[in-house]
Amino acid sequence: MSPRSPGDTDVRPAIETVFRIESPRVIAAVTRIVRDVGIAEELAQDALVAALEQWPRDGVPDNPGAWLMTTARRRAVDLVRRRENYARKLQEIGRDLETTTAPPAEPTDPDDIDDDLLRLVFTACHPVLGPEARIALTLRLLGGLTTPEIARAFLVPEPTIAQRIVRAKRTLATKNVAFEVPYGPEREARLGDVLDVIYLIFNEGYAATTGDDWLRPSLCEDALRLARVLSGLMPKEPEVHALASLLEFQASRTAARTGPDGAPVLLKDQNRRRWNRMLIARGIKALARADATRTGAPGPYALQAAIAACHAHAYTYEETDWPTIATLYGLLALRAPSPVVELNRAVAVSMAEGPAAALAIVDTLAAEPALRDYHFLPSVRADLLARLGRTAEARAEFERAAGLARNGRERELLAAKLRELPEPPVE
Repeated sequence: MSPRSPGDTDVRPAIETVFRIESPRVIAAVTRIVRDVGIAEELAQDALVAALEQWPRDGVPDNPGAWLMTTARRRAVDLVRRRENYARKLQEIGRDLETTTAPPAEPTDPDDIDDDLLRLVFTACHPVLGPEARIALTLRLLGGLTTPEIARAFLVPEPTIAQRIVRAKRTLATKNVAFEVPYGPEREARLGDVLDVIYLIFNEGYAATTGDDWLRPSLCEDALRLARVLSGLMPKEPEVHALASLLEFQASRTAARTGPDGAPVLLKDQNRRRWNRMLIARGIKALARADATRTGAPGPYALQAAIAACHAHAYTYEETDWPTIATLYGLLALRAPSPVVELNRAVAVSMAEGPAAALAIVDTLAAEPALRDYHFLPSVRADLLARLGRTAEARAEFERAAGLARNGRERELLAAKLRELPEPPVE
């Protein structure tokens, strides 16, 4: 046991911290035994309860993660024994169950992650679940977040999140979803879902769609951690490294993206000395790994990471290589066409070629159904019109964008832009 004496008042926070870190591995290992993520999570919670009962009395173990793993595995084996004939079940799941419960002599290397965690990633992001259910279940099982934390992060009522998680676990059980990593074409197809879930989690933290806070850093941190774990689990997948690279680059700007009062600070106004150079270095290394493992054309996340790298390499906004960024967005539009990509390409084109060329692109997007309620479309158009001196039209577009924005901070930003426009002449 550690030198911490029994009864220390700070044992409970230590237990909760250890459980948040270790619970994904514990749930993954137990799921392999019981073949049900819902039951596995319950058994992991049982191990947490046992720790809360025993550690304040006996002290925190030298290897608390291994202690939790051992306790949860033993309870899983006991459950299997109770449910079915012991001898037959042992033959099915292997005779090494009892020996696998022994913890390692030394603390496990955090980079030494077995295949169980990879199976859990693919299970939580199985296409049989809807996007919202995948996000909630991923944050619960792999992010270690509680139901109230997930509800607060997405500004959704706690019962709604609880129902999503319960239904997701029930769906996986009733559909008999295998606890496995798919291979071949199925794996390639499913990997996209896994990456998209992590990306959506990060984006919700990076630019919140609703509420009064523009940033939710904890969501960014959870998504970045998941991306790093996945890159360790799948070292030969270039798009996995590319996603990790993209998130490292984006996360590097977090400190500079808001002012002292929490108001958004746009890219051109950010103090780049506040960008996290360590995260930028990690992003560069991850992008290099993506390039080294890729055999064909770059995928969507590789192209987005390359765009983010262009921004990271520019020490001032004026030094930004906008022609290259516009070219990369053009390639991204071919690789993963979407109206949002085209809108971002228009912004890059406006900096590389001028606002008139960009406005021509934006005007072709006006009828896109996917952008009908997307406030960035009128916001970008307003900026372009203002740069072209078409102030009255710009004013109308800023007002429309503010009406569509659901985030309070973004509405304030758009209102400020509106106030900065020259007043119309008095007739």
